[in-house]
Amino acid sequence: MDIMVERGAGLDVHQETVVATIDGQGIRKATQTFGTFTGELERLRDWLKANGITHVAMESTGIYWKPVFNILETDFEVILVNARHIKHVPGRKTDVTDSEWLCKLLRNGLLRGSFIPPSDIRELRDLTRYRRKLTEAISAEKNRVQKVLEDANIKISSVVSDTFGVSSTAIIEALLAVGKLRKKKDALHQALVGKITEHHTFLIQTSIGHIRSIEKLVTGIDKQIDEKLKPYQEEYELLQTIPGVKQHAAASIIAEIGVNMEQFPTADHLSSWAGMSPGNNESAGKKKAERTTHGSKALRATLTESSWAASRTKNCYLKAKYHSLVGRRGKKRALIAVGHNMLVMIYHILNHKIPYKELGIDYLDKRRKDKITKSYIKRLTALGFEVTIKEAA
Repeated sequence: MDIMVERGAGLDVHQETVVATIDGQGIRKATQTFGTFTGELERLRDWLKANGITHVAMESTGIYWKPVFNILETDFEVILVNARHIKHVPGRKTDVTDSEWLCKLLRNGLLRGSFIPPSDIRELRDLTRYRRKLTEAISAEKNRVQKVLEDANIKISSVVSDTFGVSSTAIIEALLAVGKLRKKKDALHQALVGKITEHHTFLIQTSIGHIRSIEKLVTGIDKQIDEKLKPYQEEYELLQTIPGVKQHAAASIIAEIGVNMEQFPTADHLSSWAGMSPGNNESAGKKKAERTTHGSKALRATLTESSWAASRTKNCYLKAKYHSLVGRRGKKRALIAVGHNMLVMIYHILNHKIPYKELGIDYLDKRRKDKITKSYIKRLTALGFEVTIKEAA
């Protein structure tokens, strides 16, 4: 924020206590300690209101700020501050408390609040993040089953592309070949010759049972996500017009950034917040290579997955963008760059409520036509050819 605060409070939040310092015009600076049970937090709220406090600042470390925020958000302008930003402010505290330092920075307009979406978006975020954790747990269990099968000398993964596809699941459970796998009967016969002990059977059955129980949880969470998305159906469908962005990715994007882009002045601000843009490291007019900034890990993961899907989509600009970068920057950096492009698109789509407009797989070549032409001429000339360029009719 860049405004002076007449009466403010700084909160140093811990698991069991909240240390609050108030200061401002017409009141005496004071510090009190409160507990973190709801009754104590309500007493903190009443104390702040009684002293005419309008703005409250606290660090966004851990999860302990959330109960405090829930109690205070309706009565005060609560500013959630990234601890990294405070460390870069000159005059970092030495003999003053955290709460007093936060209060001082707040009143002097030296704090920049973190983005906090409305409560319904925060609830959607909890659901999408939990769903991701559960799907990761399913993948871990599947890998565990694969490890046990290898230990039993069962080589299903050498024959089928998906160990948990319909046919291969039937093989694991009943050791019978069905469907398309009959064409690989001889290979299957060799792959299924192993030594499955009672120990292996127990481990596999336990993992399969766990997978099925998690899948039931995911189904329930999907229903809750669909309910939370009902007010945002327009934005949900618009995001899915982007190549590589499907239902789960669109839900995660809305959960992480919301649908109101007024929180971010420009697409570059959104990219910086998300950690999808390189840091600003320039000296003497020269830009130096820099890692991407810290940001939302969940959004970054979603954008990276969507970028990978887009890089495999036929006849789309994002695929061309990926392949133009992967050769000289590697897969990871190319995916991050495509994710950054995708996030810029998302910003404008949500800001203007318009669908994605496909530029075409040849868009980059058309933009760089002269540069590409000169490059090929230079290479051919170096090989001893005399080159004459003529426009096609």
